[in-house]
Amino acid sequence: MPDGSDRDQVLAAADRLFNERGIQAVGMDAIRDAAGVSLKRLYQHFPSKSELVSAVLEQRDGDVRRAMAAFVEGRADDPTDRVLAVFDYLAEWFAQPSFRGCMFINSVGELGGTSDEVQRIARCHKLALRDYLAELAEACGLARDVADQLAILANGAMVAAAIYDSGAEAADSARSAATAVLAAAQRAD
Repeated sequence: MPDGSDRDQVLAAADRLFNERGIQAVGMDAIRDAAGVSLKRLYQHFPSKSELVSAVLEQRDGDVRRAMAAFVEGRADDPTDRVLAVFDYLAEWFAQPSFRGCMFINSVGELGGTSDEVQRIARCHKLALRDYLAELAEACGLARDVADQLAILANGAMVAAAIYDSGAEAADSARSAATAVLAAAQRAD
C-alpha cells in the first residue's frame, strides 16, 4: 500500500505543474518525474488523471479557504476592514511569482465543458467564497446579497490580474470598488 508522503509529493507536484502549465498540458509522466515517484506508485494513489485533478482542486480549495480566513482574521478587527482585507489578501496572492490566475477559473476554462467534476469543484469553491463574503457583510450589518457584488469584484480581479499581469492594480481597483459597494449598501440600510 502506498504511503501518504508519496501521495503528498504527487499532489504538490501536480498542483505546481497544473498552475504553471495548465491541466491539459501536463501528463502523468511529468507529474511522476516532478514528484520523484514511480508511475506505478502514482497510479496506486490516483488511478486516473481526472482523479488527480479532482484531488488537487479539492486540496487547493481547503488551502485557499484557510489561508484567506487566517489572513482576514489576523489583519482586521473592524467588520468593514475585514471585508476589505479579502482584497488585501488577493493583492498579496497576485504579487507571488507563482501567480498564474485562479486555478478554479482556469480549470473551468480548460475542462469545464468536458468535466462535470471540475465544474462541480470550482462551483463549490466559488460559492464558498461568496458565502464567506456574505458572512463578512452580515457582520457589517449588511444584507447577504452584497456578497454577490463583492464576489464578482474578487473574481474579476483574479482574471484581470492574470490576463493583464497587473496584480497590484487589479487588487487595488477591486478594493476601491468594494469600498464603494459597502458604502452604498450602508447608506441603503
